[in-house]
Amino acid sequence: MGTTPAPFTADASAALGGPQWLARRRAEAFGRFAGMALPTEAEEIWRYSGIDSFDLDSFAPISAPIPAPMERGGGSSDLVVGEALARGLGPRAALVVTRDGVVRAVKTEPDLPEGAIEISAARAGGDDGEKPPGLGELGYPRDAFGELHEAFLADVVLVTVVPKVLITRPVVVVHLVGPADGTASTPVSGGTFSCFPRTLVRIGRSATAGVIELLASAGSSALVVPVTELDVAEDGCLDYANLQVLDQRSTQLALQASRVDQHGTLRSFTAALGGRYARVRTDSDVAGEGARSSLLAGYLGTDDQVHDFRTLQDHHGPRTHSELLFTGAVADRARSVYSGLIRIERGAHGADAFQTNHNLVLSEGAHADSVPNLDIDENDVRCSHASTVGPIDEEQRYYLESRGIEPSVAERLIVLGFFSDLAAHAPFEGVGKFLEDAVRQRLSGRLPGDRLSDAPPGDGDG
Repeated sequence: MGTTPAPFTADASAALGGPQWLARRRAEAFGRFAGMALPTEAEEIWRYSGIDSFDLDSFAPISAPIPAPMERGGGSSDLVVGEALARGLGPRAALVVTRDGVVRAVKTEPDLPEGAIEISAARAGGDDGEKPPGLGELGYPRDAFGELHEAFLADVVLVTVVPKVLITRPVVVVHLVGPADGTASTPVSGGTFSCFPRTLVRIGRSATAGVIELLASAGSSALVVPVTELDVAEDGCLDYANLQVLDQRSTQLALQASRVDQHGTLRSFTAALGGRYARVRTDSDVAGEGARSSLLAGYLGTDDQVHDFRTLQDHHGPRTHSELLFTGAVADRARSVYSGLIRIERGAHGADAFQTNHNLVLSEGAHADSVPNLDIDENDVRCSHASTVGPIDEEQRYYLESRGIEPSVAERLIVLGFFSDLAAHAPFEGVGKFLEDAVRQRLSGRLPGDRLSDAPPGDGDG
């Protein structure tokens, strides 16, 4: 960067307060951030992103100090909003609500076995608290945005599942972005506010649990830089879902980092619907022998949205397995970018990895890029990748129309079917329904047949 952007200063970072270990962590990260340049599209992992035109100076951290400690239960306004947003996702074991990256409320269900899950906030430890075990061990991008996240990290949602327990309902974490009263936030030095949510999930040995994260904003734009770390111990199993419904004026730069130990399993599902530019980097380390990882994502871009996905399936252990299926559609002038890498490290013999990206382009002005890659440094492995980019299948449309179904209805059925197969494989029934309902609602008026039916009589005639 040469010089640090004016709103992001050492004083603004230090003003966030919290435990001493967190303050030290921020100060060290800010020192690294201040000497860095922003990424550029010349870097492969930022190719097609448009990062060269990104203006960090237009954003700023929120200047207000943390107003109140975390609440457990009770009826805080943030908890009420969080409960309303989480209601359609089905039964849950607990609900955590954050506001602009700060844990505001935790509510556990009465029948949750005592001691099975520990849910807390990093700030709750006070000045004498210690760094949570495992925080930052999975890594984060050592670029300017990764250091920016660390330098302005206000709090951490900590979810720890003890060994050998089975939790059948998920912990739901709702990240609220923007002021509670709907008024404009007050960022340092003007500009649009930013926030840096952080979640750390640790699944104990031979334990099974689920976590759903929902990132939501309404009526406010922001720079949102969330980081989620998922650590699955030996023989553990984690079902995880991430649902992003930010305001379409917002910018998201997200990281989901996971590590699966020996014979552990991770089933991950991402639904990306909001944001003006919404980027998700997914780094999955199948580290231990026999570890398994399943990465699914669905996305729909409309208007001028850009959905940007970068994935890494990193195989370290022998006889590991990973599968990836990212499915999305773009309409209007929207764009999508997918760039994925399967990397088989030396020693990962017997690895089995698959990577698939499918894209529907629903408008002439929409565009999708898909770049799958392989990097294999071991023998006796099985890997494959595939991608498709194209419009609605004409044969499918003809089949439906030949049976008396109107063009606009036929197209809608095809697109909904395109997403429904993915939704059926979501780790939670409520999450699959969430994606299907969102796609159905946002498709209205955006399919080629819809535009044809809206045309005036005689329009387009030769």
